[in-house]
Amino acid sequence: MGRGLYRAADAEADLNTNLAEVAKRAPKSVICLVSALAYHGLIDQLPRKVWFAIGAKDWEPTIAYPPVRVVRFREPYFSDGVEAHQIGGTPVRIYSVSKSIADAFRNPKLVDRSVAIEALKAALDQRKATPAVLMQAAADFGAAKIMRPYLEALTSNG
Repeated sequence: MGRGLYRAADAEADLNTNLAEVAKRAPKSVICLVSALAYHGLIDQLPRKVWFAIGAKDWEPTIAYPPVRVVRFREPYFSDGVEAHQIGGTPVRIYSVSKSIADAFRNPKLVDRSVAIEALKAALDQRKATPAVLMQAAADFGAAKIMRPYLEALTSNG
C-alpha cells in the first residue's frame, strides 16, 4: 500500500482503509470532523480527504497518499472525546459521536452548517447519542450557544 504499509492481497476493500493508513503514518493524530462523522455513519457523503487533528504545537506529518486535511486543535479540544477503534487490525483514534458533532458546529469555516445539522439529526434518529449527551458535549467543547436551537428544534414534540 505504501512504504512500510502492507495489506494481504485477498483483503476486502474497506471504505475506512484510508483512516487506518493515516493512523499508521501519524500515530498521535485523531480522525476528526467530516471523516469522523462519515465513520460514525452520520452523514451521507464520503469525504474526499481524510480529516485528522493534531495538537496546536505538534509537528505536521507529510502524507502524500491518501489526500489529507490537517486541523490543529488546542487543549482540551484535542485530547478529550477520543475513542479507540480497530480498522483492519490497526488501532485508529477517532473522536466520539457527540464530540464530532460539537466540533462540526464549533468550526463553521471548516464544516458547512448543513452537514453539522444532518449529523445531529442522524445521531438522534439512529440513537447514537441522547440530547443530554449532545448538549453536554456542546457545552464542553464550546458549541452550546450555536447548537442549542437546532437540538431544541429536532427534539421538540410539536
